[in-house]
Amino acid sequence: MSQLTPYLCVSDCEIAVDWYVETLGAKVVYPPIVMPDGRTGHVELALDGARWMMSDEFVELGVMAPDPSRGAAVTLHLTLTDVDALCRRVVAGGVVLDRGPEDSPPAGRVAVFRDPFGHRWFLNQPPPEDVGAGA
Repeated sequence: MSQLTPYLCVSDCEIAVDWYVETLGAKVVYPPIVMPDGRTGHVELALDGARWMMSDEFVELGVMAPDPSRGAAVTLHLTLTDVDALCRRVVAGGVVLDRGPEDSPPAGRVAVFRDPFGHRWFLNQPPPEDVGAGA
């Protein structure tokens, strides 16, 4: 299977990196490339095996952060082992959850939030496999 890696644009990459690291527990896996004008042209983060790239806005190239007054065009789906723990950190980081955390069969435990930078996240904790299934 091939892989699709999101490349997010935010209005202030330095602040966003700090929030994702402190609140989500992400790790910076490729340090920021800071352009001569001070904007971050590229940085990479990872969380529980999921990876994404990010940059500041480059309006002159048509790269702009989401408009918070509009709905999200894209949702980032993140599979985790503990949705509730991440939700507690997100709420402590100042975000109001849009949904959950809640059980949603057959998907498992789910929650949805929009981060301070306008990106919508769908958290999913798959249900434990039924040990006796099919026996």
